[in-house]
Amino acid sequence: MYLYLNGEIVHASEAVISPFDHGYLYGLGVFETFRTYDGHPFLLKDHLKRLSHGLKELNIAADLDEEKIRNAIRTLLDKNGLKDAYCRFNVSGGEGEIGLQTAPYEDATVILFQKELPPSLPLKEKEGVLLQLRRNTPETGERLKSHHYLNNMAAKREIGPSPQREGIFLTKEGHLCEGITSNLFWVKDAELYTPAVETGLLNGITRQFILALADRMQMGVRVGLFEQERLLGADEVFFTNSVQEIIPVNRIDSMSFPGRNGVYTGLLHERYSQYTGHLNSIEEL
Repeated sequence: MYLYLNGEIVHASEAVISPFDHGYLYGLGVFETFRTYDGHPFLLKDHLKRLSHGLKELNIAADLDEEKIRNAIRTLLDKNGLKDAYCRFNVSGGEGEIGLQTAPYEDATVILFQKELPPSLPLKEKEGVLLQLRRNTPETGERLKSHHYLNNMAAKREIGPSPQREGIFLTKEGHLCEGITSNLFWVKDAELYTPAVETGLLNGITRQFILALADRMQMGVRVGLFEQERLLGADEVFFTNSVQEIIPVNRIDSMSFPGRNGVYTGLLHERYSQYTGHLNSIEEL
């Protein structure tokens, strides 16, 4: 497999970065994961906007010219022989002295990874697991999609390696927050519910798209602080992320849910699929 590293296409076996990169030494970096559909990077503008915000928070300068990045995506897809691909666009602070740096990072390390994806249909169900480990608070004013992933890694160890299970974080106050690598939604009496960003969740691009899609469908939406009893009393439950799209939940603890047979879960996924091949931004919806 080939990847894009600081403007060059290189084989993965030949890709190297400095051991003094502050992304490695101190976790100074952010990333975006998204997927391409027949070569089209879905909602790329929104991913780059969030990435740019994260880089500003970390004081990292990087060239995020959209057309340049689109060209890199196309070139790498062709080199890897892919059309439908997982993409991870990663930017770290770059090489620096050992020690905490307050000056801006001017020479970032930029990497675009790709790998093949299996077909997204049919909807793949997961079991939800309420975690004992609580969601930590963001390092800055809001959660960034950063290299600081220990809370997520520890949660994954708690539930085990099975890809058919997804952990559900609660905040220290006991409010529902998010999944380990996903955002959380449920449906009750034809209304869509999801935790608020004030819980410290990552405001996922797919989360934002689902909320916009529900509004377009004139579906009632409730965003707020909810305890786990609200989730366990739901009619339908699903997770979202940019690679797995909408992930129906068939069980949480001893409670069963309709999973892929959920009416609104299926309807939202059907509408979602209508936009994947051409939409560049949620604003275009």
